[in-house]
Amino acid sequence: MKRFILTGTPGAGKTVLLRQLEQDGFGVVEEAATDVIALEQACGVAEPWTEPGFIDRVVDLQRRRRLRAASLPEEVQFHDRSAVCTAALATYLGYPVSPALAEELARIERDAVFDRRVFMIRSLGFVAPTSARRITQEQAMRFEAIHEQTYRARGFEIVPIVAGSVLDRVGVIRRAL
Repeated sequence: MKRFILTGTPGAGKTVLLRQLEQDGFGVVEEAATDVIALEQACGVAEPWTEPGFIDRVVDLQRRRRLRAASLPEEVQFHDRSAVCTAALATYLGYPVSPALAEELARIERDAVFDRRVFMIRSLGFVAPTSARRITQEQAMRFEAIHEQTYRARGFEIVPIVAGSVLDRVGVIRRAL
């Protein structure tokens, strides 16, 4: 089984590309951080990313989704972010790498869980705010740079997916396979 990571700045269109890849018959694994944020906001926590343990809750959900996806029949899977993204998020938020995050990073490295090519979905040039996405374009570009640095530092190769139509972007991804 081949597992690929889609990453990039918030609002770059990762989820839309993931939906198209799913429609094309590939296995997909959803992003965890957005779902952790949505659930905690529904429970009354306005800014969950400021709460102690936020990073570990993201890591736990990512790990459970990754393990569940391991039993799926698709030969190729696309993961909307990974624990490496969570390490970048921790850096961006000024948090240390927790023991749970360090353990998950070591596990995905040791077990070679993901292909070494990471699809970096580049910014569309704007960020549409949501309840979970409260970031300016300038902050998003800083966040993207931290992601790229974090992946490169861990030996991943960045495959840039520049702004364009969904079908053009997915075409670049498919050709890279």
